[in-house]
Amino acid sequence: MKEKATSSRFQEVIEMVETLPPDDQALLIEIIHQRLIQNRRAELAAEIAEARDAYRRGEVHSGTVADLMKELNQETEHCSDKNLLGSF
Repeated sequence: MKEKATSSRFQEVIEMVETLPPDDQALLIEIIHQRLIQNRRAELAAEIAEARDAYRRGEVHSGTVADLMKELNQETEHCSDKNLLGSF
């Protein structure tokens, strides 16, 4: 039911925008576009701050792809050893 109400509201907005002169419609598009850009920048800033905090807390590891693959292989081998031992 909420989706239908949202769809109806969205259609109302579109119809209202269509009543605007073309220049105003173009201005509205530009305003919305700039707001989307600002919102995305804010999201990215929050993600960067979160990543920096995780780095400060020591929750981030650095290394090469080879280092990552080596670590993943070691974890896989460790889990396989546990599964083998658990079956005895």
